[in-house]
Amino acid sequence: METIRKFMLDELGKFDGKEGRQAYVVYKRNVYDVSESSQWIEGDHIGHAAGEDLTEPMEIAPTAKMSWKK
Repeated sequence: METIRKFMLDELGKFDGKEGRQAYVVYKRNVYDVSESSQWIEGDHIGHAAGEDLTEPMEIAPTAKMSWKK
């Protein structure tokens, strides 16, 4: 059974991908673990930071139509 965890935005900021920490981002109210993605090095992806809500920036990104896996 999958466990659903809820985050407050200030708590999410702890998951910034720095110094070995997990890297989480929010997109449309869902949290995604990007820790293992080769696109997110040390919590950074083309100027975007892990530990943040990326909904607004993603709406104008070229990858906005891509499929996200939770």
